[in-house]
Amino acid sequence: MIATAHPAASAAAFGILQSGGNAFDAAICAAALLAVVEPQASGVGGDSFVLGHASASARTFGLNGSGKSAAAMTADALRALGHTGMPLRGALAVTCPGAVDTWARLHADHGSLDWGRLFHPAIRAAADGYVVADRVALDWNSFAPALATTPEAAARFLTGGRAFRAGEIHRQPELALTLREIAAKGRDGFYRGWVADDIVATLERGGSCLSHDDLERTASFYVDPLRIDYKGFEVLQLPANNQGATALLLLNILKHLPKTDHFSAERFHLLLEAARLAYRERDRSIGDPEHSAVDHRRFTSDAHAAALAAMIDGDRTTREFGEPATRKSDTTTISVVDGSGNAVTLINSLYHHFGSCVLAPKSGVLLQNRGSGFNLVPGHPNEFGPGKRPLHTIMPGMTLKDGKPSLVYGVMGGDYQAIGHAQLVTNVVDFGLDVQEAIDLPRTFHFKGFAEVERSMPAHIVEGLTRRGHSVQVAHLPIGGAQAIWIDPQRGTLAGGSDPRKDGLAIGM
Repeated sequence: MIATAHPAASAAAFGILQSGGNAFDAAICAAALLAVVEPQASGVGGDSFVLGHASASARTFGLNGSGKSAAAMTADALRALGHTGMPLRGALAVTCPGAVDTWARLHADHGSLDWGRLFHPAIRAAADGYVVADRVALDWNSFAPALATTPEAAARFLTGGRAFRAGEIHRQPELALTLREIAAKGRDGFYRGWVADDIVATLERGGSCLSHDDLERTASFYVDPLRIDYKGFEVLQLPANNQGATALLLLNILKHLPKTDHFSAERFHLLLEAARLAYRERDRSIGDPEHSAVDHRRFTSDAHAAALAAMIDGDRTTREFGEPATRKSDTTTISVVDGSGNAVTLINSLYHHFGSCVLAPKSGVLLQNRGSGFNLVPGHPNEFGPGKRPLHTIMPGMTLKDGKPSLVYGVMGGDYQAIGHAQLVTNVVDFGLDVQEAIDLPRTFHFKGFAEVERSMPAHIVEGLTRRGHSVQVAHLPIGGAQAIWIDPQRGTLAGGSDPRKDGLAIGM
């Protein structure tokens, strides 16, 4: 079974499974195609993280595919340019793209089919064109003004000065050449040669000092997942510089709060309050562990979670918790389980919609803006620095039961993802919802001082949150997205769910 945010990606990756490929092959195929057909969300110019389970070795592993900042740029240099915070767009917001190296390492260690074959659907879509899907078009139109700020991005992603609309055909011939180069040469087709030349030259024109050496040194690496027990399920997340630990702390806090109905104001109030505490811990302490120590025990300690839970008032919101530093962004996530028991969640992102909006014109590579995930607070663990990885929002998810995968999932939406993971897991574990019901349930998120709710949130829940002191605001767009697969060992079946907030679907056989 495979679940992605786009029907073309689900179909192409399912074809890989049908032709004898494994879950890792299918995930790479889907990621490459999504880099074309969801240009606002992901791309070869972005980063990637993986949680995988290899059935032959019974090993569950994490793979960190986040790139570093330029080795020659410092926080003081950015301040000297007049920046008091990290720029959101433009060349200075770009860090080294780690996605292609991540795909290559995953394939070398776990893939089974020929590498080049996995890129055929993506190459065809980029060269011949693809039909713009509905949610992609909605996001495209919402962020068209950002694309208009750079002529190269405007030339490729706007038509007649406007965004492409649902049902129109979009082509990326330059990106097709880059994908052919990657298919033929592996990671060297991206981090060396003419593609790398185009990326470096483009960034140099924008004032960045990211170099060929920075690109060549980009390397994904294996990490041991963090783990907690949540009511008999082992919940896995990736360690820092990933924000995954935030979801573990949030779940641990929820364990110590009263049981509620799954669709009640009390449930959403407690979720929001616990999330504010968990995000506060994140904002204070998570950065690149190569540059500052990160105490993951504060996030996995049951005793610490219990102390935080005791601070929560079930009847009123507590202003003293503060407001989390949250941003919305776009990404894409892929969940796959194959017939041999391999399982993988791969998440790929440009960060904000269309990333930095910097397009390398010869290669068609749209570059991420992950550098905006740093801050310029002197001495902070996540302060910008040379050769450093920022706090990363994209987080793959997996739960184990008796050492084997049970829920293979990902949630999209920038900072929302940590609370999104917690809501999805509790929907399944605490309330017994199937994966599609768990994904469909209306969402809430603290954003810019408001308790945002989706339009589908019933009036009685909105009223209950308001009565508890929350400033409730209806979100303009759907909150996040999710793709999930439930593995039922007793029945020997898989159940897939794909978020209706996106364009995708789950396919199984």
